[in-house]
Amino acid sequence: MGKKRPERTERRVGERAARQLVRDRQRLFTMGPGGSAAIPIDVTSAAVIEIRARATPCPQCGGSLQLEDHAADSAVLRRLEMRCVQCGTPRRIFFRVLPAAN
Repeated sequence: MGKKRPERTERRVGERAARQLVRDRQRLFTMGPGGSAAIPIDVTSAAVIEIRARATPCPQCGGSLQLEDHAADSAVLRRLEMRCVQCGTPRRIFFRVLPAAN
C-alpha cells in the first residue's frame, strides 16, 4: 500500500473548507434582508429597486451583480434574478414596495 501524500491531504482539506465556506455564505445571504421572499428589502419606490440590487455586492466574491430578470411576484413583492460578473454565481434578491406615507 502506498503512503498518503501530505500535500494531497492538505489540498483536500482546503477544498472541503472552501466548499463549506461557500455554503455558509449562501446560507447567510438567504437569511438576511433580500435573501428570501419572507425577508424582502423594503423600498418606498419601485424606481430604486434595480439601483439597490446592482449596488449589492456578491456575497461569495464581493463582485458586482448584473440584472438578468426583474419580476413582480405580487402587487408589492419584486424578485430580481442577478448574476455575479466576477464569479458567475446566480443570486435572487427580493424587494417589497411599501405604500407611500401620506
